[in-house]
Amino acid sequence: MTAPRIPTTAEELRGAGLRVTAARVALLETVRGGDHLDVETIASGVRDRVGHISLQAVYEALHALTAAGLLRRIEPAGSPARFEGRVGDNHHHVVCRSCGVVADVDCAVGEAPCLAASDDHGFSIDEAEVIYWGLCPGCSTTRSS
Repeated sequence: MTAPRIPTTAEELRGAGLRVTAARVALLETVRGGDHLDVETIASGVRDRVGHISLQAVYEALHALTAAGLLRRIEPAGSPARFEGRVGDNHHHVVCRSCGVVADVDCAVGEAPCLAASDDHGFSIDEAEVIYWGLCPGCSTTRSS
């Protein structure tokens, strides 16, 4: 028995109904290779791979890839939007109040949406977004010194 073949980035784009371009491949691979990246960092990573790309083209590609479910956008209060490749599992995040570092936190309770609303107002809820705030180990050590 052989292990299932992992689809290429181009195959994933096609499977999501998106046109395959060098910029989209580079962008998706940059986000997946990073850790909750902001748009400027993503643009820099794409430029390292394919050369010049406008910031507007990066925003448009991020929008398309997020809408297709290949990327996830998070926007902690007071921070720029960040993007990640971990999608489809309704995980949450912890954010450092001092340096802004973001880390994944698995589902708080049970399966998605992980939390039950006290009143769903008739909505069919399928996702809950939770952001925990605190100080990362590095900032905690700095403050206690």
